[in-house]
Amino acid sequence: MTGLTDVAQFLYREARLADEHDYDGWESLWTDDGLYWIPAGGSSAEDPDTQVSIAYDNRSRIALRVAQLKSGKRHSQTPPSSVRRMISNIELLGEDSGDQCVGANFLAVESRERGTQLWAGRAEYRLRQVDGELRMAVKKVSLVDRDRALYTLSFLI
Repeated sequence: MTGLTDVAQFLYREARLADEHDYDGWESLWTDDGLYWIPAGGSSAEDPDTQVSIAYDNRSRIALRVAQLKSGKRHSQTPPSSVRRMISNIELLGEDSGDQCVGANFLAVESRERGTQLWAGRAEYRLRQVDGELRMAVKKVSLVDRDRALYTLSFLI
């Protein structure tokens, strides 16, 4: 099991890569079977195959999302949002099938021409050691405001 310090450093790096639009770096943090899920029902949602999702990406869809962001043709991100996020309340939640289960709260501040938007929630991760490095096998993002009208969520949350 990986220690809290190493897990925290990994989560901080993931946030920085996303904030700085280093999409290749962010994508490199995923396992080959990675899943990125933003359930519409929040943290109580258990099965993305049977529940409504804001986003539900398998590994190939993650790669497509990154390619779209890098293309400059994703009009909702032209120019790219200025984003900074804070990660807090990091918890080691145990293991599942050899993966490290982790939870953390986040607050992301997105600035665009329309103004500033706050995105808050909890992320749950399944982290896996691959060639001696931590990688994300699953990232589940439960947004606080998921039950309200959402602005276009076209950056990496």
